[in-house]
Amino acid sequence: MAPTRRPSDGLLARVNFPLYAVDMLTSRHILVAGGGGSSKTGVANGFEIYELYHNGSHFCAEEVLRHETGANVVMNFAVRNSGRRAYLCAGQEAHCQMYYVQPRIESEEDGDRDRKPAPVERPHENGVRQRGAAHSGVEALPNGHNNRQQNQSSGTSNQELLGKLHRLRFDIQAADVVQTDFLKSAEPLQRVVRISGNGQLMATGGTDGHLRIWSFPQIKLIKQLAAHTKEIDDLDFSPDSKCIVSISKDAQGIVWDLSTGKQHYKLQWQTPEGAKYLFKRCRYGTVEAHKDNYRLFTIANPLGKVGKQRGYLQQWDCTSGQLRAAVPIDESLASLAVRDDGRFVAVGTMFSGSVSMYIAFSLQRVLHIPHAHSMFVTGLQFLPITNEEGPPISSDTEAAVLSISVDNKVCIHSLQQRSTIPAWLAIVFMIVMIFVVFVFCSYIGI
Repeated sequence: MAPTRRPSDGLLARVNFPLYAVDMLTSRHILVAGGGGSSKTGVANGFEIYELYHNGSHFCAEEVLRHETGANVVMNFAVRNSGRRAYLCAGQEAHCQMYYVQPRIESEEDGDRDRKPAPVERPHENGVRQRGAAHSGVEALPNGHNNRQQNQSSGTSNQELLGKLHRLRFDIQAADVVQTDFLKSAEPLQRVVRISGNGQLMATGGTDGHLRIWSFPQIKLIKQLAAHTKEIDDLDFSPDSKCIVSISKDAQGIVWDLSTGKQHYKLQWQTPEGAKYLFKRCRYGTVEAHKDNYRLFTIANPLGKVGKQRGYLQQWDCTSGQLRAAVPIDESLASLAVRDDGRFVAVGTMFSGSVSMYIAFSLQRVLHIPHAHSMFVTGLQFLPITNEEGPPISSDTEAAVLSISVDNKVCIHSLQQRSTIPAWLAIVFMIVMIFVVFVFCSYIGI
């Protein structure tokens, strides 16, 4: 049975708007986005950045930056970190808005001097300036997860104290914007944006069913494919940036060759009892210790009245396009993530707000978090273990995944190091076996 959540895991932060997208800005900075839309509900639209750290017993989050986007809700985004700065491409209605995210070092004294309780004016991309409180609306958590200073009296390390003196902050600046969806029968909407692993391409999909490939970071249209007859739900580049997979509400999953713009193959499988299923999310993942090999993961949900039908987590062969493995899950699925080393996969559910973690190669469930959120899980993101964008966070966990929802919560769920045979026990076992073999050989006269 998969282990359940530790009491110290769970809620990291609660913001004052629904959340739709999450990613890691650096190896220890979380970026979340969402909002209440263009209606005059008083619910903000924008981004939040948090610094994540582990205090020895649990993960903690500290707010770094809030950036509001006026009347434009952020439904999806993609991040590319170039070292000196990061590029943030955000889906806002029918457009993709690029932002420059510029890091800067701030000393503790500078941070204290800049904090003012008085109201401040926040610029919006649409030119409107809104007065609001200096505080972002992030709720202070009673368990101390968002207060790093509480840990000083409980034995904070010298390294953390030094880190407090100079903190990494960010400035967000709006840059180019392009229209990426052109549906004519209704309001166009960008549903997904992705940036290739080599950082040279950007892909967008939306309600008009067209897959558009753009150059990056200078955004210019390269290819436009009439990929689907209905809106595109998700896209993902292969790790080698040679292929892209698209899934749509037309029940099709297609892998495209980026060099030719032609179909490589379609994702086809024998659905249970002949029921119709729709792919919901798709993600590539590398094979552990084999960076040149990769797998494709999808989640699929039954269409219409679900009854006793289940959602599926699926693993596909990227050479043949054949389904390798699939595990049924008792309800429809909403979100999917794969860790950067390809070892773990996570899914979030539609109705119960639960989060589960699986071993990628076997699809064996190793962690289950029932009712992690009060509503459907809109996004998942594993904490990275590579150091391409800075050192990863040290903790006592084998894996940790972030989850967000329209319930305004940012949560984290960690898999504890699974038990193995202690070294001393293995040595004792070997000695006993050698002794048994010696006695047996002596008994038979060998």
